[in-house]
Amino acid sequence: MRTVTVINYGRSNLLSVRRALEHCGAAVRLAQTPAELAGAEKLVLPGVGAFADGMAGLEAAGLVEPIRAMARRGVPLLGICLGMQMLLEESDESDTGAPCPGLGLIPGRVQAIPARDTAGAKLPVPNIGWRPLAPAGGRADFSGTPFSSVQPGDEFYFVHGYSAHPARLQDALATAAYGGHNLCAAVWHGSILGTQFHPEKSAAPGLALVQAFVDL
Repeated sequence: MRTVTVINYGRSNLLSVRRALEHCGAAVRLAQTPAELAGAEKLVLPGVGAFADGMAGLEAAGLVEPIRAMARRGVPLLGICLGMQMLLEESDESDTGAPCPGLGLIPGRVQAIPARDTAGAKLPVPNIGWRPLAPAGGRADFSGTPFSSVQPGDEFYFVHGYSAHPARLQDALATAAYGGHNLCAAVWHGSILGTQFHPEKSAAPGLALVQAFVDL
């Protein structure tokens, strides 16, 4: 049985993530300390809430540098929702008005979803609901990527008020349209994968992605 370590820093709904992983045949470990993180075969960084608060939770637990070190060694890492955003270098979502530093594993910045759609009408924020995915990063489809089970147009469940903007075109794996804006829905670089949507809440297509991560 494959073991997946889920990072528990007090800023996420662990139950649904754990259930999805176990449904896909994984043995799940929860890690709250660097010692518990050591030796992990695969890492999942879930998260809900604000970017600065999420990073503060990781810092307080002493997990920032261990996560960075493990990811750079090639340990597979899946970030979900806020967990995906924290993979980037910084976010505009902060209490100070200055950008808040992230894990810096993928170059780029997290910015607020535009307040208006491309026609100029007020756009409800946060973006909540099911949205179809489209390939990004110059890809025609998802073949040869961790999303090989996904067909363009498959829908996934989103809840977010901020959106990632990877600095490198190829790091954007998927987008989802909202109000005419193509928001980043997933990032991918080497062994690092992030989904803005919640695969654990996205029915069969989401569980297929979780299964692919478990089976790496």
